[in-house]
Amino acid sequence: MTLQAVGIIAEYNPFHNGHRYQIEQARAQTGADVVVAAMSGNWVQRGEPAVMDKWQRTQAALAGGVDLVVELPGAAALQPAHLFAAGGVSLLAALQCYWLAFGTEHPEMDYEQLMAHLPTDPATFKRFDQTYASLFQGYLREQTGITLNAANDILGFFYALANRRQGDPLTLVPLPRKGSQHNDTTIETATAFASATAVRSAALNGEWSAVMPVVPTTTLDLLQTAQLTSWEDFWPLLRYQLVSGDVADLRQMYQITEGVEYRLKKAALTSESFAAFMHAVKTKRYTYTRLQRQSAYLLLQAKPAEMQPQPQYLRVLGYSAAGQAYLHQIKKQVSLPLISRADRDWQKGPGEFDDRLGALRTLITGEDQDYGRIPVKKAISE
Repeated sequence: MTLQAVGIIAEYNPFHNGHRYQIEQARAQTGADVVVAAMSGNWVQRGEPAVMDKWQRTQAALAGGVDLVVELPGAAALQPAHLFAAGGVSLLAALQCYWLAFGTEHPEMDYEQLMAHLPTDPATFKRFDQTYASLFQGYLREQTGITLNAANDILGFFYALANRRQGDPLTLVPLPRKGSQHNDTTIETATAFASATAVRSAALNGEWSAVMPVVPTTTLDLLQTAQLTSWEDFWPLLRYQLVSGDVADLRQMYQITEGVEYRLKKAALTSESFAAFMHAVKTKRYTYTRLQRQSAYLLLQAKPAEMQPQPQYLRVLGYSAAGQAYLHQIKKQVSLPLISRADRDWQKGPGEFDDRLGALRTLITGEDQDYGRIPVKKAISE
């Protein structure tokens, strides 16, 4: 029997009840045998360190119903939405998924109309009194009457666009989001659903009574036993780089443009925390997310040549029995190398950037991330 797979592009930062509901809906609407997650590794799209490492988040995802977790490389994961989407679509297509399921605020949105009205002149967005995102959304609203400003609507549109530009390898399955908005910062009482942002905040503050109703048991156990990280853990390392580094060297890093390196360097001298640093460098031109990503590029010493969102390999992080059977089915047909154990060749070659991302986390937690690590296997009892 040939197994059919539905793909999900995810961060699971951390895995919560909304994610589990999405997986159930993806299976129900497609009839897929296998759920494949292309999951960000140790750093995520908003330019933040993941609250738990990629192995712990893989364990939670497998317990929550995912069958195969493959790492979305850092060069794709740490990108603006359109490049993040392109990397994720490319990875799932390489894994021979048939469908791409994603949560969105408006599943009925007309992606065809939006794609037909994309601006062709980049100068449309060269203004300094608003963010690129605001200008882009405003342009599309004027052209189509469609408001594209909710976080998952935007990602859904870029999934559709990436899929079209790559030759429509995946069949899109937009799913209605369940529960709170993407960036809600608090967990409402008497609900089983909360945003990952709210869950992270509560977990970092040790508010377990708030976290308990909105995450599966495995996630709760992992959050309570893992060493959780946030930008504050990495701030002393970034601050040292900014204060001691030469602006000419800072400028060599990915996406450090328009003189922002001077602003970052100046703010680092007086900012005692990462939160204070973000407040000091914020302008109308830059969103907090863009500034966080630029901070991550500097901390990670990300060179432009390293930040190609097109995946170069398929790094398997974990699987269930069904996921293992699916891997066996596709392994001779996939066009990219399947990596189950990170060896020296991977570390010194295509995996060098992701190895560096893991090594930085190891500096904080002491947990090795890559060399010699093998995929997580879902326990039969889960």
